[in-house]
Amino acid sequence: MALLYLPFHLFAQSEPGWEITANSTKNYNGVTLANGCIGLVSGSDLFEITDIVLNGVFDKEQPGGVSRVVRAPLFANIGLFVDGEQVRTENCSHWKQVLNMKEAYLKTSVQFKDKIKIETSVQALRNLPYMALIRVVIYPLDAVDLRVQNSISFPEELVASSVLFKNLRDGTNLMPLLSAQATSKTGRQQLGSCSGFLFSDKKEEVFSKQDSSLFFTKKLEKNKPFTFGVIGASCSSRDFVHPRAEAERMVVYAQQRDLASLLSDHKAAWHKLWQSDIVIEGCLADQLDVRLALYNLYSFVAPNTRLSIAPMGLSTATGYNGHVFWDAELWMYPPLLVLNPSLARSLVDYRTDRLSKAKQRARIFGMAGAMYPWESDDSGEEATPTWCLTGTFEHHITADIGIAFWNYYCVTKNLNWLRKEGYEVLQNVADFWVSRATKNSDGSYSIQNVIGADEFAPNVDDNAFTNGAAKTALYNACKAAKVLQINCPTAWKEVADGLVFAQMQDGTTKEHAHYQGEVIKQADVNLLAYPLEIITDKQQIKKDLVYYEPKIYKDGPAMGNSILSILYASLGNKKKAYALFKKSYMPNKRPPFGVLSESAFSNNPYFATGAGGLLQVVLNGFGGLRITDSGVVQKEVLLPDKWKSLTIKGVGPDKKSFVVSRE
Repeated sequence: MALLYLPFHLFAQSEPGWEITANSTKNYNGVTLANGCIGLVSGSDLFEITDIVLNGVFDKEQPGGVSRVVRAPLFANIGLFVDGEQVRTENCSHWKQVLNMKEAYLKTSVQFKDKIKIETSVQALRNLPYMALIRVVIYPLDAVDLRVQNSISFPEELVASSVLFKNLRDGTNLMPLLSAQATSKTGRQQLGSCSGFLFSDKKEEVFSKQDSSLFFTKKLEKNKPFTFGVIGASCSSRDFVHPRAEAERMVVYAQQRDLASLLSDHKAAWHKLWQSDIVIEGCLADQLDVRLALYNLYSFVAPNTRLSIAPMGLSTATGYNGHVFWDAELWMYPPLLVLNPSLARSLVDYRTDRLSKAKQRARIFGMAGAMYPWESDDSGEEATPTWCLTGTFEHHITADIGIAFWNYYCVTKNLNWLRKEGYEVLQNVADFWVSRATKNSDGSYSIQNVIGADEFAPNVDDNAFTNGAAKTALYNACKAAKVLQINCPTAWKEVADGLVFAQMQDGTTKEHAHYQGEVIKQADVNLLAYPLEIITDKQQIKKDLVYYEPKIYKDGPAMGNSILSILYASLGNKKKAYALFKKSYMPNKRPPFGVLSESAFSNNPYFATGAGGLLQVVLNGFGGLRITDSGVVQKEVLLPDKWKSLTIKGVGPDKKSFVVSRE
């Protein structure tokens, strides 16, 4: 009998610019469904979730080792059997996955022989931060016997794991669920997960197989759709004293609701996020690329969590171990601050909470103020492997944080925050740089023995970006003191005014005092023009661009080209700006959805840092937006030839819109 594939659209259809479709499992790189606290990474098989990543939950592989973010027990291992045969991607036809960014779900559709069609959706529920939902709709092409089962599995870094079946009773109301607990390898974290079935109509009778899985059976009638869901929750001892019990309560809560209301609340939360959006008219491909970047940044952070974003977000537990770098403050934070300050606030809060450890670190290295770690985990101490010099010498991170703090005030004008939280960080950052700088015989100041943004040049003096970031952070602290009517130390401005920037004989800015034209890892000098705006003369900006663009390593991270694009846009060079915009991410896209890898030659998606750079090109390069002491303003704009218009919606606390068009 020929296979029958009828139109099947039980999920809402979206308008163009919001969906990315995959029709092949070849070289599959999953997308992440996340809500700022948990991230589910998709697989190509039917129902497959490869990992559940927990934000801010760390342990070490072994005592004395390097910390790494912990994965949760995998609460969704769904098996579906039709007439006794398991349905898998390999024995199905018409496989397709669609990422719907507007409502933040991944839909998978298949047809199993001439018996059933299936559509599933996976979403990390935006309004329920520790929970995820898998919704399944089955359309029988003939009468069939259905069996559905679900179990819990454990990643390798968890030990002492156990699974327990519970059939809770509230009067005559039965609530069958599967509960699990485990311990991270050193015993630092306790993990708890729970899952259960949900039904759209009457509740089906659910059984347990050897107390290790849940299952139900049902006879399906031809042409009569059947819908069910699997709801899951994951918690840790970072947040809860009894994580398994809390996960159970969350699932019980969901079981007393219905699928439609759970999905409606999730959809409403994302609708609110998308009030701040980037709309490109005239080039659908660019619109999808930009929206995927923004979707991922929105997915990887949530308000009031006091959590930051790792370079790979919640897409993996292994990428840079889930640690937080300058990637957060310099690359991902600026787009979030412009479009959604409540999300950006969590990144600021993350650093506020770790100020005491940064002050301790400064003291142990003989410095004043606060010295933030290059790689940060939940402890606030340095998390970089000891053999890696960046952890000891890449100090510009402390200035990057100071810049982020002042920019938060500039955008929000939250005077109460500045007085109670922000100024203390700004003050300690400034005190650090005064103690870190060395006064030269001519009265100028140098910062010696550092690693700058270009990590190919370790332990250099007067690195351009380090000096520039320190200068900016010191000035920011002076501005904050003035706002609060506090007399700031004269040393802050003295050091800022006196920091040295070396030049070559032709006037090109030198990357560091002894730079001799070597290949560089990524943009460094060019950061003085954007975002620091220390160099504002257009001839100087162009001179530095022309010199350093060919010096950037071909396998370097994507962000460097983003900076070059923004600067060419500021110079009015439309062709060059757009070409570098595309170069900043196109070679890094991975099939089938276009998730970004760190470089053109690596395969470690999703690289949220690259997304931050891409978005800054659109917002700050083509859109001309700048964060100033007066808030977000629009300066020079540049519309690519392929675009009819660019609309930036929901900017800042007042949700302003900025439009760039040809009219």
